[in-house]
Amino acid sequence: MVSRAEAPEERGRCDWALSAPDYVAYHDDEWGHPVHGTAAWFERMTLEGFQSGLSWIVILRKRPAFREVFAGFDPERVARFGEDDVARLLTDARIVRNRQKIEAAVSNARAVLELADAGTDLGEFLASYAPDPAAHPRPARIEDVPPSTPESAALSKALKKRGFRFVGPTTCYALMQATGLVDDHVAYCWRAAGGDG
Repeated sequence: MVSRAEAPEERGRCDWALSAPDYVAYHDDEWGHPVHGTAAWFERMTLEGFQSGLSWIVILRKRPAFREVFAGFDPERVARFGEDDVARLLTDARIVRNRQKIEAAVSNARAVLELADAGTDLGEFLASYAPDPAAHPRPARIEDVPPSTPESAALSKALKKRGFRFVGPTTCYALMQATGLVDDHVAYCWRAAGGDG
């Protein structure tokens, strides 16, 4: 993996990554990379849910605080959060203070554990909805990137059926993009097709 510090500034990038240094680093070092482990998958799902209706830069800049207050996104710990924890989080200005999203994170942690109790790993479950790469052409430009797909709609429906919240088709597609389940780096981006410099 090539970090921003090693990447030439003239290197082409996805348009969305050019508006802030935080975005450049996230794009170059993280967006579209596979994630491993239940906590990592749960973190990405939770943060995408919190992003709903907001700019991703807000969530990205608050991520260290989110990690702290949500116990490193350990689903077992978050699943034990009660009303006192929700009330505590609603007073923490370091995160997005939205009761529905906070309660959804706790509820989703419990749903992750229910999946595991049924013998299903969260990451494997999410990955099972990834489109066939051959059927998902690389976008030529940012305008070609869809807000959602039939696969993200199917994933959303499957997650909701299992009790997950704040997992609409657009949120699910953003999750798929962020975790490498789809590769939406535009054709002129250095990261397209796994570019490493």
